[in-house]
Amino acid sequence: MNALHAFLKGSGTTLAVCVLLAGCASGPPVPQWQLEAKSSMERSVTAYLEGNARVEQAELTRARGQLSRSGRADLLANAELLHCASRVASLVFEPCAGFEVLREDATEPARAYATYLRGNVSPQAIALLPEAQRGAAAGDVSALPRIADPLSRLVAAGVLFQTGKADPGVIREAIDTASAQGWRRPLLAWLGVQLKRAEQGGNTQEAERLRRRIAITQDPAASRP
Repeated sequence: MNALHAFLKGSGTTLAVCVLLAGCASGPPVPQWQLEAKSSMERSVTAYLEGNARVEQAELTRARGQLSRSGRADLLANAELLHCASRVASLVFEPCAGFEVLREDATEPARAYATYLRGNVSPQAIALLPEAQRGAAAGDVSALPRIADPLSRLVAAGVLFQTGKADPGVIREAIDTASAQGWRRPLLAWLGVQLKRAEQGGNTQEAERLRRRIAITQDPAASRP
């Protein structure tokens, strides 16, 4: 199994980056550049989810630099996919520009995953996706709670939202997942979705509760007298 396929079949930031760099299996000592790239990608994704843009960009730049030492476009493409997946988990839907410049040298599963992140993967390509994401790719909202890894679950929720299939249960699952991990950025994004729906439904009491929760998430001082 190549590094990308392992990455796409894996789940979770740590596991994803681990297999992404093909540096976590037992065997010969792992080259230092792989360890450093793995650590930097982990810190970059975590910093983004926590809302720390400065650290996220610094660590992403460091990871890209380490990966470029290998001369392998496929590894760089994997890192860009992980970077973009964190955006989808946070309801930021934008072209995965870093991957697109490497698309020609990426594998077929990587290209399928990139298309999936845009919410328009073809039925024929679903089998190429990580197992945890196949349900969401097919529009099955009931598959979401069965995804064990928090980041994978949020990515799937983001794709369901992007394709107009995120029902209230999906939104609640995403909020609970982000909250449990302390991931401020996706939590605020999903709370915003829930607030908008409460406002549109005329549920004033629920809307006020959500505004209070959003205020606390944005600024802990909001909970003080």
